[in-house]
Amino acid sequence: MKVLVQKFGGTSVASPNLRTAAARHVQQAVADGYSVVVVVSAMGRKGDPYATDTLLQAVPGEDAACSPRELDILLSCGEAISAVVFAGALRAAGLDVCVLSGAQAGIVTNEQHGDARILEIRPQRIVEALERGCVVVVMGFQGTTAAGDVTTLGRGGSDTTATALGVALGAEYVDIFTDVDGIMTADPRIVSDAKRLKQVTYTEICNMAYQGAKVIHPRAVEIAMQRGVPIRVRRTLSDDEGTLVTNDVGALEATAVAERLVTGIAHTAHVDQLVLTGAHLDAAAVFRAMAQHRISVDFISVSPERIAYTVAHEAAEQAVSVLQAAGFSVAVTADCAKVAVVGAGIAGVPGVMARIAGALATEGIPILQSADSHTTIWCLVPGLQMTRAVQALHRAFELAS
Repeated sequence: MKVLVQKFGGTSVASPNLRTAAARHVQQAVADGYSVVVVVSAMGRKGDPYATDTLLQAVPGEDAACSPRELDILLSCGEAISAVVFAGALRAAGLDVCVLSGAQAGIVTNEQHGDARILEIRPQRIVEALERGCVVVVMGFQGTTAAGDVTTLGRGGSDTTATALGVALGAEYVDIFTDVDGIMTADPRIVSDAKRLKQVTYTEICNMAYQGAKVIHPRAVEIAMQRGVPIRVRRTLSDDEGTLVTNDVGALEATAVAERLVTGIAHTAHVDQLVLTGAHLDAAAVFRAMAQHRISVDFISVSPERIAYTVAHEAAEQAVSVLQAAGFSVAVTADCAKVAVVGAGIAGVPGVMARIAGALATEGIPILQSADSHTTIWCLVPGLQMTRAVQALHRAFELAS
């Protein structure tokens, strides 16, 4: 049995016309000989009647008597509605369909309501339905604990559902359908001449996703990478195969990794930089204080007399209060942005940071902090200059050519 998993995001199933376009992709896959598993997100985006953020507004305010367990029951309804509605579109297209909830699909998670992790998948019921010739429509973003409680998988959870099912079923591909042509060299809303990438490695797209590229969730990429299941990021309103994500050298073009220095430029806006200075700073105490108050830290630089890191802008006030209460003096640079130059080809290549620094200096953009890994170089810049920084780096590495 040749299995294909197709995931349709909220914008891909938001209207009858879009659902018809999505159904055509399923029809084509069946015609090509695939046994198809479809994963759907809740329909639309915030403000649309059944979107996840809209459902969340049904229990507004901190005083709402709603436990995390109960909230997961509510939030899982968006995917239930979407799955049933899309199943109707598939039946209208002449396909046999079986709809399964996350629990019925065998997705078992831990008990972390709102941000659960998948522990295992028991796909027997999916396999049986596929063997009967059904297209199986699975409600994304959800699973169940061993005790039978509904859980949700956090932001990007439907992507995670799709790749986890792809791994469990040994799928040929996992197709992630969205409203863009694939993975771009930069956000096309910022860089007008950004190009679609035909192929990227798992590591490259994972780094781009962690640094702000929102086409696919990095957790989903990591799951697919564990078993080498290829991902295709595709546009719902196109027959193009989009961007292939794989480490299979045979599937990649010769120039995809070996000759391409930089793959793309990603960015993350609205972060605040916290800097602590002094003799013999206790880094363990600093980060223990952050952890105890569940404040996520990023872009960390530690030396004996200086500690610098970033937090989300909305967490900065609490972070400063916690540090001051612990006796630390902290300087804050508000409204920064992190820009990232990502490419499997940059490891060990001299001059990459020189080109980055030169491009930003030419635009008069200061680098507040920097860091690097084998495939990524990050620079923290003032938030108001983020757009020009992304554009300058895209030009510097000639990503439009």
